[in-house]
Amino acid sequence: MTPASVEVSSASPGETPIRRAAQHPESLVTHPAEGVDTLYDLLEYCARAHGTKNALGWRDIIDIHEEKKTVKKMVGGKEVSEDKVWKYFELSDYKYYSYIEVRDRVEHVAKGLVSLGVNKGEVFNVYASTSVNWQIVAHACGSIATPIATAYDTLGESGLQHSLSEPGCVGVFTNAELLGTLGRVLANTPTVKLIVYDGTASNSHLEQIKSARNDITLIALDDLLEKGKGIKDLDLGDRRPAREDTSCIMYTSGSTGAPKGVVLTHGNIIASVGATTTILRPLLKHDDTFLAYLPLAHILEYVAELTMYTLGVTAGYGRVKTLTDASVRKCLGDMRAFAPSIMIGVPAVWETIRKGIMSKVDKMGTLKKGAFNSAIAVKRANVPVLTIAADMILGAVKSQTGGRLRLTLSGGAALSKETQEFLTLALVTVLQGYGLTESCGMCTVLLPDYMSYGPVGAPVPSIEIKLQDVESANYRATNNPPQGEVLIRGNSVTKGYFKRPDLNEDPEIFTKDGWFRTGDVGQWNQDGTLSIIDRIKNLVKLSGGEYIALERLESIYKSCNLVSNICVHASTDASKPMAIIFPHEHNIRHVLSSNAPAGMKCGTDAEFATLCEDPAIAELILKETNAAGKKAGFKPMETLESVVLTHEEWTAENGLLTAAQKIQRKKVAEKYKDQIKTVYPY
Repeated sequence: MTPASVEVSSASPGETPIRRAAQHPESLVTHPAEGVDTLYDLLEYCARAHGTKNALGWRDIIDIHEEKKTVKKMVGGKEVSEDKVWKYFELSDYKYYSYIEVRDRVEHVAKGLVSLGVNKGEVFNVYASTSVNWQIVAHACGSIATPIATAYDTLGESGLQHSLSEPGCVGVFTNAELLGTLGRVLANTPTVKLIVYDGTASNSHLEQIKSARNDITLIALDDLLEKGKGIKDLDLGDRRPAREDTSCIMYTSGSTGAPKGVVLTHGNIIASVGATTTILRPLLKHDDTFLAYLPLAHILEYVAELTMYTLGVTAGYGRVKTLTDASVRKCLGDMRAFAPSIMIGVPAVWETIRKGIMSKVDKMGTLKKGAFNSAIAVKRANVPVLTIAADMILGAVKSQTGGRLRLTLSGGAALSKETQEFLTLALVTVLQGYGLTESCGMCTVLLPDYMSYGPVGAPVPSIEIKLQDVESANYRATNNPPQGEVLIRGNSVTKGYFKRPDLNEDPEIFTKDGWFRTGDVGQWNQDGTLSIIDRIKNLVKLSGGEYIALERLESIYKSCNLVSNICVHASTDASKPMAIIFPHEHNIRHVLSSNAPAGMKCGTDAEFATLCEDPAIAELILKETNAAGKKAGFKPMETLESVVLTHEEWTAENGLLTAAQKIQRKKVAEKYKDQIKTVYPY
């Protein structure tokens, strides 16, 4: 087989040769089609190419159903009960805008913004949940050379204030339910003069905004659109962007320190779309559909949606909270209602899906459970005749996603080989990708022809890659296979961070010859694909003098069915790492019902918080996680010395995860510092 990437230079000392995508070795891709150099060009091109085809779909909220449940938890060593109200959405069927309708709505919003005084080059913030209107407002700004700054809808006041203040945003697009948070920071964000909101705002929120500052224009998106629609004599020709103009200041999710604003030009984003359309076009079918639900403030979702839009793939918007039938009432969940053929997700999503499947399998009778396990074994062995029968058995699993899913991509962080293999056999082929905000989301993508578990694929055609020695950890270009820090260069790579000369002029980040140092450690495989094997900042030297990679350990230990989330922690004085674990409650209870460990102090039906405090259960989870590590070939120093269990789920809302579902390592370590000290008293 032809290698997935090819060398286009000779090796320099301490470096591997530069590699590019095998499909496009002679040059780097700059755009998806002739004449498409900006996002405005892209919008016009798609309207011409796809016309009245359904472009973007959404579901309206018909009703919200509230259900009261009693929850028990431990407070100060005592069990207390409290009532909690859980909300479930009832949703309509999908409704759609065509490509022409999207183009027209964008033009109306753009005219409305210009009429309200939004000038060329001024920054407009998008602080809203993923939706059709997020894209329409972003496109409207892009069509009048107004850069957007992104803010996750889960941001608290300090994060929101930073993303408004640093770029001096003149306006904000937000959801009606987020107006309260926005209102509390307006006194400290004097540049904001215009607020556009989506949905129905409460009177209290509207009054809060008006009382915060009297110089703010507040308008509903529908009203802004109608305002722009009524303007017939406004020529936007002189407002169109150029390729080199800033399109987006995309803030990283900030797992370490304050979020950095990555400056992406129209040319950067268009090159990334050009690269991804180049590699995906041969894989697509005319009736493919894409389920959009990840945060659009995350570069992976943003570029993926633009790519599908360019290729004419109909996108349907969902919500993380309404993806499955279990999270809605009187309607189907988004996956079954929309029946996508293509999905992308971060590892946390795929781990949740895998463990959800296993939870249902555990509830099956002996015969059905045996049939499921046999079907997985047959698929793993790839026995042609029996594989057809196995697919019939696994059909019930596949129906939960709508029954049409055939292509998925995992990105954002490392996905464990075990989870990737399980989902590929039981549900759908899961390909991996690798990228950063600084690379417009995509550095590499694993194509089906090179499918294997672990690699993240070959360089996308807009980027070239080389590896550079990391001497301290013995990752060298001369190793077999070649290893080193991943350096990237190309048309879709940022030239710098917003208002951060300290970073932009740092040769340890941006080299003088145009390379961006990612901080990730990669390995070139024999087939020309790349594997990410470490993260330099998360390498910890143990007392024995050897390094361990925390993120790599987490990706494997998270594949244990008893683990819902995990943060591996290590001290330089320790011989082994330990871990803080949020257990998977259903799977724990299933194990306890049939095989409770000796020495348990509580009953198997005890509250979850009580289970998490039982040393015997901690020992059980320690044993099972280390078994997963042993299966993956971990060295003794990489196995866990101890685990600390917590019943509190980690979320972006409580600050223990970023909005992109990555662990806030320092915050987790600070929250559980007392428990960590019991393991590492030195």
